[in-house]
Amino acid sequence: MKVWHYHSASGSTASTSDENLPELVASGAITAATLVWTEGMTGWEPAARALPQLFQSPASPPPLPPGQAAPRGKRSHEIDYEIIGESIQMVEIELDPHETVIAEAGAMNYMEDGIAFETKMGDGSEPDTGFMGKLMAVGKRALTGESIFMTHFTNRGAGKKRVTFAAPYPGTVVPIDLSALGGELLCEKDAFLCAALGTQVGIAFNRKLGSGFFGGEGFILQRLQGDGMAFVHAGGTVIRKELKGERLLVDTGCLVAFTPGVQYDIQRAGNLKSMVFGGEGLFLATLQGHGTVWLQSMPFSRLAQRITGAYSAGKGEGSALGGLGNLFGD
Repeated sequence: MKVWHYHSASGSTASTSDENLPELVASGAITAATLVWTEGMTGWEPAARALPQLFQSPASPPPLPPGQAAPRGKRSHEIDYEIIGESIQMVEIELDPHETVIAEAGAMNYMEDGIAFETKMGDGSEPDTGFMGKLMAVGKRALTGESIFMTHFTNRGAGKKRVTFAAPYPGTVVPIDLSALGGELLCEKDAFLCAALGTQVGIAFNRKLGSGFFGGEGFILQRLQGDGMAFVHAGGTVIRKELKGERLLVDTGCLVAFTPGVQYDIQRAGNLKSMVFGGEGLFLATLQGHGTVWLQSMPFSRLAQRITGAYSAGKGEGSALGGLGNLFGD
């Protein structure tokens, strides 16, 4: 996998893999004039010259999924953003006057003067819905263990203002253009970080008992619907896979998100010997179909398990002395 380096809008240098280049171009993070470089090049070159295949005008837009009508107008606010950091990332959202971004409670890192925030019940995607409709919507969110309230950040100033969000544990922020994915994304229940106002944050149920009991994500997934930018968070490094009918086997905790065209199920991890002594768990997730899948290298559950295991065993810095200390108390 080739690593590309590019100059971000803030003037700093960022890196990405070649698989993520199309998404960065589509979101505007890399433009035709952005300077890029990779191993084998003699110097920095504009992206349009180094990567001409990414800046060709498509002959026609891709067809809509079956059963979906063409959108009459964009309903989500159009927000600009910048991903800050390399392995422990946060996202800075740039809001024009009166633009709004919604986020999980407690996700905000900092914001500029002129941005007002308000805690509301629900995501605000359907402002004309009555009280009972909103109550049913937030009741579904409560099933995922999330708060029934979301925070709305609106630019009340005269010029562009910025607000930044970070997840509660180290990892990668993944920008998702929902309009490029048919308007829908399914993700693990705690992956959602923030999104443009107009994005509907709901739930989806695993229809298969096996994936619900043993799939690592439970019976409930988060469903993001809309036509704007949404941002999900994952632990460690994130890789994007494009499935074209083939089947992909994944550790049950490493799945971050997938598009509706991908079927999600679980299967037994080999024979009895492999299940007990293989170290890969009893089950693997199977992903098959046509669509996009995002995977994470360090699920939070795995990180927490290693931390609690080390604590229980008295490990850590100076583990030998720490073990002796546990014998005599603190």
